[in-house]
Amino acid sequence: MAALRDGFEAVEAEGSAECRGSSGMEVVLPSDPAVPAPLCPHGPTLLFVKVTQGKEETRRFYACSACRDRKDCNFFQWEDEKLSGARLAAREAHNRRCQPPLSRRQCVERYLKFIELPLTQRKFCQRCQQLLLPDDWGQHSEHQVLGDVSITQLRRPSQLLYPLENKKTNAQYLFADRSCQFLVDLLSALGFRRVLCVGTPRYSQFYMEDSFCHYNMFNHHFFDGKTALEVCRAFLQEDKGEGIIMVTDPPFGGLVEPLAITFKKLIAMWKEGQSQDDSHKELPIFWIFPYFFESRICQFFPSFRMLDYQVDYDNHALYKHGKTGRKQSPVRIFTNIPPNKIILPTEEGYRFCSLCQRYVSLENQHCEHCNSCTSKDGRKWNHCFLCKKCVKPSWIHCSICNHCAVPDHSCEGPKDGCFICGELDHKRSTCPNIATSKRANKAVGKQKQRKSNKMKMETTKGQSMNHTSATRRKKRRERAHQYLGS
Repeated sequence: MAALRDGFEAVEAEGSAECRGSSGMEVVLPSDPAVPAPLCPHGPTLLFVKVTQGKEETRRFYACSACRDRKDCNFFQWEDEKLSGARLAAREAHNRRCQPPLSRRQCVERYLKFIELPLTQRKFCQRCQQLLLPDDWGQHSEHQVLGDVSITQLRRPSQLLYPLENKKTNAQYLFADRSCQFLVDLLSALGFRRVLCVGTPRYSQFYMEDSFCHYNMFNHHFFDGKTALEVCRAFLQEDKGEGIIMVTDPPFGGLVEPLAITFKKLIAMWKEGQSQDDSHKELPIFWIFPYFFESRICQFFPSFRMLDYQVDYDNHALYKHGKTGRKQSPVRIFTNIPPNKIILPTEEGYRFCSLCQRYVSLENQHCEHCNSCTSKDGRKWNHCFLCKKCVKPSWIHCSICNHCAVPDHSCEGPKDGCFICGELDHKRSTCPNIATSKRANKAVGKQKQRKSNKMKMETTKGQSMNHTSATRRKKRRERAHQYLGS
């Protein structure tokens, strides 16, 4: 988390939570909120449950909030598991070893010494990704070192840092210059003076304590404790919360639910500085995420709307224009700012729809039946009178599934949406029928357990009889051999 001080050099958050929803895992609230979640090197863990076609497994478990691969963080603990004092002590020691080698205070002290050096002595180790003081030069003499680091470069850290490439832990993608400049101009035009940027990892050595906090956006964890929390609170509530916007570019593999919970906590922190008369106001937010998460995001934030603007990245193979990228980027901006206040650049292929009162892509034509510009991906969508909505141009209506889908789809029913009721506008965890489903699943589970226990008893009994028969046959064969031998 950082104030936006370097021309909006946005990168993805430190760590990337696994998209467990697609693999049958869901985040659940702890059964006892008063009991704190166990800690891994990335802060408090999250509680997960495995779900198969709407049915929960009986045991829930804690896992890392930030890493989607057990190789990067192998934390695992059953919710009801009791750990010995020795194991808890070993875990605490491991968590301490995994923390950054320098504290925030030490990073600030090094930075202040660095900027006081003459230009010829300002060096940056590209191998270690570290600002170097004269005492450090000997340790990095064999490394590739960049010299004459200017103040301008220090203000734009992403020009010095190499983006990390581990997609399951901390992959970092930088906005293309076009998208970056658009966002900077837009924020200025909207009158924002301060930006809370959630998702700027590895910037600790480039910022003072009042403008950067080491933070995990998946569990609202400040690594430097209450001091960092108060820095964030003060920034949000400065000028009674006026003139500030939160901009976040989370990892696309991250689950929407923990992100939404975190953002609501930041919103609540901002609201603490509001007067009773301003209780209706909302913290302005830009949430940058793929368009196919629209229903999930709007489920948690009903006031959000998705803009047609396509956000591009410089170092992503798909989310950029060009021969190696897609013709249309799927990344959009979700915001609670009224769309009619946001002007999209006409030179980049956007137009104003007077009926929708917002800017849309040129090919996003207004549908008179839906009374809206319905396209989500930049192409012209077609209205299906059977589905009573517009769909992608490549989709056809399937009489078996009774909805539109790709021509070669499998008619096995919806794979997205809710496992319980089949609706596509929500997930199983927020289904209004979840209580009924849980009771039914519990009853079925008990019935299966009774049947399983009965089968086990019968199998055990059968195995005993078979063992007795085999013993008798063996004895008869031995007597026969003895008889023949005699």
